[in-house]
Amino acid sequence: MTEPSEVLRRTFGYPTFRGSQEAIIRRTLQGQHSLVIMPTGSGKSLCYQIPAIMQNQESDPDGLPPLTLVLSPLIALMKDQVDALKSRQIDAAFINSSLTSEQRQQRYRDVSAGRYQLLYVTPERFRKPEFLDVIARRKVVLLAVDEAHCISEWGHDFRPDYTRVLEFRERLGHPTTIALTATATREVRADILRQLGLPDDTATFLEGIDRPNLALDVREVWGDDDKLKQIQSIRELYKDDSGSGIVYFTLIRTLERFSDQLRQLRVPHVCYHGDLERQQRRRIQNEFMRGDCPLVLATNAFGMGIDKQDIRYVIHAEIPGSMESWYQEIGRAGRDGLPADCVLLYDEADLTTQMEFIRWSNPDAEFYERVYDQLERNKEQVDAFGLEWLREKLHAKQIHDRRLESALAMLERHGAIEGTWEPMRLTVTGPLPSELSDADRLKEKLRRDQQKLLSLVQFIRHEGDRRDFLRAYFG
Repeated sequence: MTEPSEVLRRTFGYPTFRGSQEAIIRRTLQGQHSLVIMPTGSGKSLCYQIPAIMQNQESDPDGLPPLTLVLSPLIALMKDQVDALKSRQIDAAFINSSLTSEQRQQRYRDVSAGRYQLLYVTPERFRKPEFLDVIARRKVVLLAVDEAHCISEWGHDFRPDYTRVLEFRERLGHPTTIALTATATREVRADILRQLGLPDDTATFLEGIDRPNLALDVREVWGDDDKLKQIQSIRELYKDDSGSGIVYFTLIRTLERFSDQLRQLRVPHVCYHGDLERQQRRRIQNEFMRGDCPLVLATNAFGMGIDKQDIRYVIHAEIPGSMESWYQEIGRAGRDGLPADCVLLYDEADLTTQMEFIRWSNPDAEFYERVYDQLERNKEQVDAFGLEWLREKLHAKQIHDRRLESALAMLERHGAIEGTWEPMRLTVTGPLPSELSDADRLKEKLRRDQQKLLSLVQFIRHEGDRRDFLRAYFG
């Protein structure tokens, strides 16, 4: 039988495994479940890709090769991973909303015909009857749950459809399951196992959060001028380097203000945020990945699917919302193993912004009920007059309040509504989810988010070794 190390060398071009990779792969090949916590850039994907290649060599009773199904919330990352696998002659594909109807139907036919060693989908795909029909025709021998922290309501990027993964596993016949993430506290790890229906004694591979090549620094600043000086000084350190840098902002308007100032100083850069059109975002991302522009100013919309090896510095110009978000974002630096700087610019005034963000992202039960009621009773007016009309109906005097966007996003994630926001074409497709009408549950979610921000502030003010603080936080 082929050895995992042989597949690693022949297919992926690496001479040896790192850390626990080989142990995880051998366990997976033996049909045992695992929870894998590895720092960003440590090679988590190999832990399921190599078993997928090795297990694909045997056919099921119908003559079709077995399939590895990968659940991921990141559409951009799916394409990058599939492209990388196909470049190594591995038969892989993704099915998600970026495909046309014709492309999607062709992929379904290919799955039914026995194609693909690995198939990447979002959890939302399991809402589609045609997908359920197609996937039932294949024997799924391995289920890889990527970004597994999304399954936990107490994680930093909760996605309701992830909570249905136990149901998906049952539909698939309880295949061997491997859950992977870069960030998960003890509480989140326990929640992942519970939600997946895996035994409490499932092997957990905790690789730690240390990346010795990353220099972690917190610098206290006062106002935009001080921040701008710090950004320029860090950029100057690397101006003769071929590498790249990312400066993260919380607010788009702050990002644009700094962009104007950098243009006046003739500092070349690009800007990336969620308000840009999809094609424009893709073009900017490609420019950055090619190295055409070594500096990007971005909100946290940037980074999902970014696997650029030579990012030399990541600066947070505004405080992020949690330790998990900060750690995830600095994880894009120094993936080539060479030194990189991760600098958080701390202005105490920015705390107010994050506290507002937390409030906006945690509407209470009454607000959800009012939004749902408007969408259900006044669909014609909502479609005709749009988002701003609906906002005025809900909180006329608070024009900067973003609770509406949060509520719509969560209703959409829970499958209660479908459609587009701009133009506003929303249809109620299900009842108001019980999770969004449970006042006590929502209050507890708000409290936990506030605690996450407090933990980040404690990290900023920590006078000892910040790596010790990180180890204690992530356990």
